[in-house]
Amino acid sequence: MTEKVATRLYLLDALAEGGTVEIDARQAHRLRHVLRLARGAAVAAFNARDGEFHCQVAELGRNSGSLSVERRLRAPGAEADLWLLFALIKRLRLDWLIEKGTELGVSAFVPVMTERTQPERLNRERLAAHAIAAAEQSERLSVPEIHAAERLPQVLAGWDRARQLVVCDETGGGEPIAETLGAVKAGAPAALLIGPEGGFTQRELDALADLPFVTRVGLGPRVLRAETAALAALAAFQAIAGDWRRSRPR
Repeated sequence: MTEKVATRLYLLDALAEGGTVEIDARQAHRLRHVLRLARGAAVAAFNARDGEFHCQVAELGRNSGSLSVERRLRAPGAEADLWLLFALIKRLRLDWLIEKGTELGVSAFVPVMTERTQPERLNRERLAAHAIAAAEQSERLSVPEIHAAERLPQVLAGWDRARQLVVCDETGGGEPIAETLGAVKAGAPAALLIGPEGGFTQRELDALADLPFVTRVGLGPRVLRAETAALAALAAFQAIAGDWRRSRPR
């Protein structure tokens, strides 16, 4: 049985049994003022490189603190290499997408600008904070990377052809997503692409269709908002070709 500790903190510093690690002002504030913890309280610290460790609060000041690392709870392991490419959307919906996409196992968020994308300012620091909080809550070990926004043709020009790109096509021109994902090789690098609210232009769809690493799929008979389509596609991918085929540790 895997031991569970309610409070989890993502730390970039190396974690090892018997060591001590520092926490930043945000984490110290959360422990002291939000969770009302004190010295000696149990917390878990984690990262994808070292795994997850049972720790005790060693020091907890107003703007800093430290943890004593006691024992490993989980060793690092392989995680899905699943990217989400999405056209920029408005701030509140984007924050929600990052949070829920992290919970669903996205390894990298790649914002793209399409011909119908509405200009939006991208605050990667804020989005990274949402991703960290979601990783802490969902008990994953890794935190997804937030890429800088690029135009879709630039992203595709530098694409690694070993990574299959599944394009969610709202025009009805794609195959049913369940049929397509059933042929995806388990564990292989993959990516999902969600278009803007106005959809892809025909020129963009024609250009995507010419790429050997692209597969176009449909998401059913209803028109979905961009963030809904993203989560629907992620859930379908994880259930059919991803890590939902594994059980959660008890």
